[in-house]
This record gives sequence, C-alpha cells and structure tokens, in this order.
Amino acid sequence: MPMYSRNSIINVVSFCLCFGMFVTSGIAQEQSAQQGQTIPASALVTKSVQAVGYEVGTGSTKVDLKGTDLMPQASGEAKVEIKSKAGRASVEVNVKGLQPPSTVGSEFLTYVVWVVTPEGRTGNTGELLVNKNGDGKLSATTPAQTFSIIVTAEPYFAVRVPSEMVVLQSQTRKDTKGKIFPVSEYKLMRRAQYQKLGNPLALTPDPNVPIEIYEARNAVEIAKAHGADKYAPEVFSKAEASLKAMENSLASKADKNTVISNAKQTAQFAEDARALSVQRQEAERIVQERDAAAAKAKAEAEAKAAEQAAEAKAQADAAAAKAKQKADAEIAAQEAARKQAEEQKAAAEREKQQLRARLLAQFNRVLPTTDTDRGLVVNMGDVLFDTGKSDLRSGAREALAKLTGIVLNYPSLHLAIEGYTDSTGGADFNQALSEKRADAVQDYLIQQGLPAASLSAKGFGMNNPVADNSTAEGRQKNRRVEIVVSGEVIGTQIGGGN
Repeated sequence: MPMYSRNSIINVVSFCLCFGMFVTSGIAQEQSAQQGQTIPASALVTKSVQAVGYEVGTGSTKVDLKGTDLMPQASGEAKVEIKSKAGRASVEVNVKGLQPPSTVGSEFLTYVVWVVTPEGRTGNTGELLVNKNGDGKLSATTPAQTFSIIVTAEPYFAVRVPSEMVVLQSQTRKDTKGKIFPVSEYKLMRRAQYQKLGNPLALTPDPNVPIEIYEARNAVEIAKAHGADKYAPEVFSKAEASLKAMENSLASKADKNTVISNAKQTAQFAEDARALSVQRQEAERIVQERDAAAAKAKAEAEAKAAEQAAEAKAQADAAAAKAKQKADAEIAAQEAARKQAEEQKAAAEREKQQLRARLLAQFNRVLPTTDTDRGLVVNMGDVLFDTGKSDLRSGAREALAKLTGIVLNYPSLHLAIEGYTDSTGGADFNQALSEKRADAVQDYLIQQGLPAASLSAKGFGMNNPVADNSTAEGRQKNRRVEIVVSGEVIGTQIGGGN
C-alpha cells in the first residue's frame, strides 16, 4: 500500500465526474441541499444564521469563522470578493485549531465548507483538509452573492446536505463590507443518519494513507446502510465497481493522483446512490401511506354507504308519494310563473313600442323622422346650416331645442349624431365639413342640457348617400345630419319583432 502524507494531497488536481450534473473539485463544488432528492423531515434539523450581502466591485472583505460548542478552540477567517454583478463570489477560507473530524464521532472523516443563502439553500463548496496542527485552507467560488459560511464534519466530501455537526460559522467584523440578512431556517442532516452505520469497518484512519480512501469506503457503507443496493441498484453498482477499482489501484501502488481520483469518484457514486435511495424510499413511504389511507377510507365509506342505503330505502318509499305531489305542485307553479313572465315581457315590449311610436310622432313634429332597425333617425337637412359651413341657423337651433325638451324626459336614450355631405368637392373638405356639422349639433345639444355621456358625434363625408349625387335634388338629400335615437327603453323597430 503506498504511503501518502495528509499534507501532500491538499493540492491534488481536481477531477471532473461526468455523471448526471455533478462537478467536484478542491476549488469549487456547488450543490443545493434540496436538489434532486426528497429527504424525510425526521432526518433533518433546522438552524438559523446571519448571511452577508457582499458588495460588488468594492474589493475583498473578510468575516471571522468562529468555533461552535463542538470545537470552541477552532477559529479562522474567510476573504470574499465579487468583481462584477454577473460574476461569482470568490471565497478563501483559512482555519486553525481544528481537531480531527473523528473527534465529534467515529463516522466523521473530513470537513466540508458550505455557503448558506437567505432562502435557506446550502451549497457544498469543497472539502477542507487540515494538517496535523488543525490548519487548513480552501479556495472556492459560488454563484451566490449573499450568504453565510459554515464548516461541518462529514463522513465523506460529496455529501449534498450539511450534517448537524457544525464546527465553524461565519461572523461579521466591524469592517466587513456588506448588508446583514437573517437566514431564519436552513436544513442540516441529523447525526443519527450516519450513526446508523455504526462504523462497521472500525475505521481508524492511518495518517499516511489518503483520507479519500476512507471516505470512499465510508460512503459506500453509508449508501448500503440506507438501502441503496435495493432502492438504487443501478447507481450503487457503479459505486461498488468504482470502489473495486480504487482498491485495485491502491493495492497496485498506482500513482497517488489516480488513487485519489478513484476514491473521489467512488464517494460521488455512493452519495448519488444514497440520495436516490432516500428519495425512492420516501416516495414509497408516501405511496404506502396514501394507499393505506385510501383503503381505510374506502372500507369506512362502504360500511357507511351500506348503512345509509338501508335507511334511505326505508325512507324512499314513504317519501316517494310526497315527492311526486311536491313535484307536480312545482311544475304547476313553474308553468304559472312562465306564463306570468311571458305576459310581463309582452307588456314591457308593448310599452316600449308605444313609447317608440309616441317619440316618432313627437320627433316628426320637429324634424323628419323615420323608424329603422338602428333606431329613430331624425334628419336635419342641409338648409339648417349656412352654405358650406357648420354654423347652425336659427331654425336648426329652434328644432334642436324642441328635440332636447322631448329627450330630457328619457335619460336612458342615446343620440348618435352623424354628418354627411354630397360628392361635390374634395373628399378631405367634405369629411371635415361633416365632422364639424356633427360636432356643432352635439355641442348645441349639450348646451341645452343633454348629458355628454349620452351623445356621440361622427362625420362620414361623402359615404352612405341616400340619393343619387348626379342630380341637384339628390345631392341636397345627401347633405344632411342624422340623429339616431336608440336605447333599451324604446325597444326595436315598430313591427320589427324582438
């Protein structure tokens, strides 16, 4: 077996593992604590901390790393810098005074540095290897720009969720540049999830053997203890094959980089298998609980239904005659209500038709009016305007004043004022003249007290002629302003139906 010192492997070149979406290195590793797996609530604990929103482009700043009750003698600092808004934050961690991770439990073999965002998401930024004096360094990057930093003891480097064995956590200094954000709750894996393993390998790491070897063995055993061989065999088989390759490379005294690379790959496969196994077991538990609840509910429902059916049958016969009598009465009442509604509708329509006829007669005493499907169309001929102008003559004003007096009695009526010309002259001139005449009529009606909301005015120029423009008589008929009076209160055209 080759003998490697713990210090000699700290700067081992990182490797890429092209499996799924994971990229692991000594420089940076970003994973969400909740990504790609479902963890039972019973396996998790929560904790709160403070995050720092680091300022972009203001240079580096530092935070302290303070030892927790697990390792109060440990300390350190982290230097953070974000060079651009779209860039990643670089983090340089330096620690000292850390005891071997096995101090907090034989199942723990290494340390991992995490970032914790204000939303409670955790990211594994890399493994923190320490020397015999408890000193260690880690350079990493993270896409987060607001985060806290914690260091946890772990059974292997590739874990996705930090364990509850937090040994260091960040604390701002007086000169720390950034805004403080509370992290009300983030998730930690209960120690019991790893204690279940019980260290069956009786691991006592040899300081001359790469710690990654022990992490890989531990990771495979932990995955197996979580049922990965049963619930995630397709991934767990990769972990076992990778473990065999690692042991072979170790036994053959292969290059240390090859040995460590095989160990890291084994740990990653094992963690993937463990996570998938936990996810599938949780899904299975949910399905089983759902099916059990459904079966119980079905049995209770069937028993209740049988009881209710017997009672309902006894009541049904007695209620049948009464129900029929009631139904007959309801049918008679509905028929009476229908006839009454029809009579009321017919009466309302007669009232509308009568009102329409009265208005038609009243309007005709003022200006020529016809009944159309658009409404009652009051026709103001060209003679009521100055030639080629939009000024209302006195006769027009008098007629409109009378018309207003009639309309004021029916506030729900709407008057659409439409201006028309003959085909003589240019289209632009005629369009403008028709609009001005329609506007003049509208303005005068408003002056007479009609609400502006009940009026509209539009010019149509030479469009919609009512007579032949080739004769003087036809052109005079086409030069007109029509006032279309409509509204629900006067219904439809007399004789036009509903």
